[in-house]
Amino acid sequence: ARAGELLGLMNFMDVLKLFAYLEATAATSDENVTVMDTELNNVPVRLYLPRRAPEGLRRAVLYFHGGGWCMGDAGMETYDHMSRRTSNELDAVVVSVNYRLAPEHHFPIPFEDVYSVTKFFLQTQVLSQYGVDPGRVCVAGDSAGGNLAAAVAQQLLGDPEVQTPLRAQALLYPALQALDLDLPSYRDNAHKPILSRALMVRFWSEYFTSDPSLREAMASNSHVPADSAHLFQFVNWSHWLPAEMRGAHAYAGPPRGGGRLARRYPGLLDPRASPLLATAAQLAGLPRTYILTCEHDVLRDDGVMYGRRLRAAGVRVTHDHARDAFHGAATFIRPPLDLALGHRLFSSYLAWLGDNL
Repeated sequence: ARAGELLGLMNFMDVLKLFAYLEATAATSDENVTVMDTELNNVPVRLYLPRRAPEGLRRAVLYFHGGGWCMGDAGMETYDHMSRRTSNELDAVVVSVNYRLAPEHHFPIPFEDVYSVTKFFLQTQVLSQYGVDPGRVCVAGDSAGGNLAAAVAQQLLGDPEVQTPLRAQALLYPALQALDLDLPSYRDNAHKPILSRALMVRFWSEYFTSDPSLREAMASNSHVPADSAHLFQFVNWSHWLPAEMRGAHAYAGPPRGGGRLARRYPGLLDPRASPLLATAAQLAGLPRTYILTCEHDVLRDDGVMYGRRLRAAGVRVTHDHARDAFHGAATFIRPPLDLALGHRLFSSYLAWLGDNL
């Protein structure tokens, strides 16, 4: 992708989107699950409905795919397989949302799409239409989708129009903050496969703007203005990370930038983009939470810190930390990269949903 961009052949993100295109599948039903592409509140979704006769009201999972807010699709073979398994094994209605993507659609549009679907689905008449138990609805997602799921769960708490609370949220190696891109996990895993630091910086910057000045500031970790220093308490890894994850790294606080970028792109400091910026009081009402983190992942520390902050706020948290895993591992459950590791991680996530939803 980088070579294509440098040669002027194609936009960086357009090259990455080819992966999603090559993995695209049709909405095809099977003997266990009815699958259809439709819209909920004018947002495209892929819907999975169990075919067996219900024993009562069903669970529901609203799933938001990963891809750095810039790529991915509910119809990718991997996500289609994950949603089928979830629907069949949990006897659950699964709504996999095709939110609009950056760089064509910057923050907050991807968030607004998934929030719109979730809020619509939680209406009593919609839940009834799909035979869903109002007390058994979960939001879930991986990577950027985990970011969106966490942001949706927070936003619902303060929405007076929403009368149905979520039962749970499940976050698979989520991206949860854009303030400090020099955490120990960013340092330790800067050049590891799947998600390098440079690629994560590119995803974060493209989520807000295609202006290269933001990407350059994020790359040097100098994009947050000095007058927003009070926000660093929420992402202070010297406090929120356990000693074994801090390792030999010394915390000095990230360098402060000027206020120009933050004024131009206020999403940088918005909890809907960085759920770790929520206060303890805002976290306190969140539902039971599952977090998966992987040792060899730049986003490891985001998930670890969020889990510890949620526990401190009184939220029931299950944190699975896979010391042998890398970013995206739970989705490698289909050929050609059909990994036993992926099946183990995805099965752990499904088991938690089965016990808690």
